[in-house]
Amino acid sequence: MLAGLVAALSSGSIEVIDLTAPLSEETPIINLPPERGQPWPFSREVISDYDALGPHVYWNNIRLSEHTGTHFDAPVHWLSGKGSQDVSQVPPARLVGPAVVLDFSAEAAADPDFLLRRSHVEQWVSVHGPLPEGWLLYRTGWDGRENFLNEGHTPGIAVECARWLAEETPIVGVGVETVGTDAGLAGGFEPPYPCHWYLHGAGKYGLTQLRNLALLPPAGAVIIASPLPIVRGSGSPTRVLALVER
Repeated sequence: MLAGLVAALSSGSIEVIDLTAPLSEETPIINLPPERGQPWPFSREVISDYDALGPHVYWNNIRLSEHTGTHFDAPVHWLSGKGSQDVSQVPPARLVGPAVVLDFSAEAAADPDFLLRRSHVEQWVSVHGPLPEGWLLYRTGWDGRENFLNEGHTPGIAVECARWLAEETPIVGVGVETVGTDAGLAGGFEPPYPCHWYLHGAGKYGLTQLRNLALLPPAGAVIIASPLPIVRGSGSPTRVLALVER
């Protein structure tokens, strides 16, 4: 079976699509109220560049938050998941699995505060089939926006839908194109940040700042998410790849 997969990758009948945003000093990062703790943006310091400090080697020290760029949210990231899995404890088998793509980019283009509701998901299921024991990827078109953070107005998931996805569906997590799994205005929801609250409380995961979801089919892709196994880590910058049959 694995030999068949290798042959399909070699022939191009299975394509590998990178869903990861490039990570640099220009990578957007969430801004919190000034009285709160602040995540670090990506920065680097050269250790040596084929120079006197290392004639044969180029390398850097880097500084960033666990939640900078395309990243993985572990259950311990939120109060509802306190004491549960950190990113180093996530079972490897949970990092590889099927994915479905729900495309609401048209709705999000018309309304930056658009919220995915349970009825939207159920309508999708009626056309494409049941949700998998894998990832629900929520396409909004936000990966192509120049004003990525949009002054706090970004699409997300409604409270009732977040709770339903977390507690009553088989998905292992939600992936989004925005800076976080919750809507930009979700701090004012009840409870605040319901994707974080319900998904992590149910032992499920988040993937954020994804790209190229438009290249995936509604169903049938396989996702590989590869966070660093940071001990006591709440999350990690992550390379996310999709396998798609062509």
